[in-house]
Amino acid sequence: MENIIWLLYYQAMEKIIHPIPPVYDNLSEILILGSFPSVKSREEGFFYGHRMNRFWKVMESLFSVKHLATIEEKKDFLLSHHIALWDVIGECSIEGSDDSSIRDAKPNDISKLIGQSKINMIFTNGNAASKLYRLLLLPSTGIDDICLPSTSPRNASYSLERLIWRWSIILNYLD
Repeated sequence: MENIIWLLYYQAMEKIIHPIPPVYDNLSEILILGSFPSVKSREEGFFYGHRMNRFWKVMESLFSVKHLATIEEKKDFLLSHHIALWDVIGECSIEGSDDSSIRDAKPNDISKLIGQSKINMIFTNGNAASKLYRLLLLPSTGIDDICLPSTSPRNASYSLERLIWRWSIILNYLD
């Protein structure tokens, strides 16, 4: 019976190829990695698309910018502040947006991104992204990550103010 339940669960998972290209340029100094885009982010076609995710609110506060509404505004913001943004996983089986359901993960190739920029520090958005980075990418990059608390709405134990305080470390790595 347990095997049948697992089979039904596994069949409910979707195999998805990461649909969002990285944001970076040759002036990018830090890289922020999530795990894999949520359903809402995949629908929107850009990172942290769920309205309750606090990533963009944290960035707006840290850099004292007004509301970043469009994808172009968000890209321009990232590039103007020398921040690269992508995810650890390039392809996986996943149920909805649940990181704990990720199976058969294949990493994104971040070596090109690092080689074509000034990236000298990697930050991961949450424990899942950090664990996946350390398992799948650290051996090839040799760059340790700093794990920051997840901006996901599931991380309700962190208030927005506490997230902003913890995320402020990224300012130390930008010229």
